[in-house]
Amino acid sequence: MSEVAATIDRDLDRYREELFDFLRIPSISAQSEHDADTRRAAEWLVERMREAGLEAEVCETPRHPVVYGEWLGAGPDAPTVLVYGHYDVQPVEPLDEWESDPFEPVIRDGRIYARGTADDKGQLYLHVKAIEAHLKARGRLPVNVKVIAEGEEEIGSPNLVPFVEANRERLAADAVVISDSGLFAPGIPSILYSLRGLAYFELHVQGPDADLHSGVYGGPVVNPANALARIVASLHDERGRIAIEGFYDDVVEWDEETRAEIRGLPFDEEGFMREIGVTALGGEEGYSTLEKRWSRPTCDVNGMLSGYTGEGAKTVLPARATAKVSFRLVPDQDPARVGELFRAHVERVTPPGVRVRVDELHGGRPWRARLDARLEQAARRALERAFGRPPVLVGEGGSIPIVGEFERVLEAPALLIGFSYPGCNLHAPNEWFAVEAFELGIRTIATLYDELGG
Repeated sequence: MSEVAATIDRDLDRYREELFDFLRIPSISAQSEHDADTRRAAEWLVERMREAGLEAEVCETPRHPVVYGEWLGAGPDAPTVLVYGHYDVQPVEPLDEWESDPFEPVIRDGRIYARGTADDKGQLYLHVKAIEAHLKARGRLPVNVKVIAEGEEEIGSPNLVPFVEANRERLAADAVVISDSGLFAPGIPSILYSLRGLAYFELHVQGPDADLHSGVYGGPVVNPANALARIVASLHDERGRIAIEGFYDDVVEWDEETRAEIRGLPFDEEGFMREIGVTALGGEEGYSTLEKRWSRPTCDVNGMLSGYTGEGAKTVLPARATAKVSFRLVPDQDPARVGELFRAHVERVTPPGVRVRVDELHGGRPWRARLDARLEQAARRALERAFGRPPVLVGEGGSIPIVGEFERVLEAPALLIGFSYPGCNLHAPNEWFAVEAFELGIRTIATLYDELGG
């Protein structure tokens, strides 16, 4: 590994300058005015992958292209690793909250500020550089490597699963490695072992045909806003549990050893509350804050709208009320089943005098790591060698639906090791990625290849 490490030391400044060039491309997949930029990012990435020593190409999809590259020189008896990442980024609005141009990277206090630094250009590109370091230093890798990078992750990856299914044999691998997550804390390397799924709905409550005068009609006419409030209030009991019949039937309870490991993490609850600006925490009784965030399901109202919301008073009895309600799911909950249970609950608790409709907006299954011993131990050794301390197992409250899809289609375990820091402003103004995290990520992945191919 010494010659690979020396190559990384020698070329690190160049790696960083190349990353800056990548970050300067405004590849915002959600905004059509940036379609040409998104394609330019794909073409730029293909060129850098070729320079690194991969055979690479732009693969067309109905919208933004997929970038694919491979190096298969280790032979059929060596393990094959598939690396996944995405080169598209979130919109930058509100622009006036950025302290510097979101597409002109700058380093402040050891952090690279720009859109896409942590999510996911910086984390994708460190994989390319780890591959390059091996090929430049040794002329070969100890494993076969395939890299797939999409340009639609930030809009729900509509064309990625069809691409993976159509290229199942080409993408075949022994493991899928993804860096689109973060460390538990600076200096504490992490292996992500769970992701929550999602079931997202829009709840519509309809009363009278039109808004009414609340003085003339208030009383006998059922107010849809009041009815919506009753429905929402019924979703939890006094202990913070979700009060939908059958909701917990498919929830897999974590074993006590895992729960104890979570409780042993150096989590500062007071600091957490200060960071987000609250004075108390709630949620389901009997579980720690980290367990509530990582391994327990939730039900939350994400938005409500009804009646008059402008300046001053308007005595209106609204004709309708709407709420957006999402459920974060854990293994082995199914979004479709949760939708059935939610609809049944809403129908049961809706008062007479209003009509209700539940529309499904989005869903994704939860995921839990199923790493074999060789892959997990290789990851642990690589992280410990790079960071100087053993990694911890962590969960993630958000969703990355494509992880489960890779495992389903390719029948290969997914290893999630990310390098962003907490508070790095993902999807928000002033997104950043630590300079040292970029370097440590390259060293970790380069070491991982040696561990897997040893």
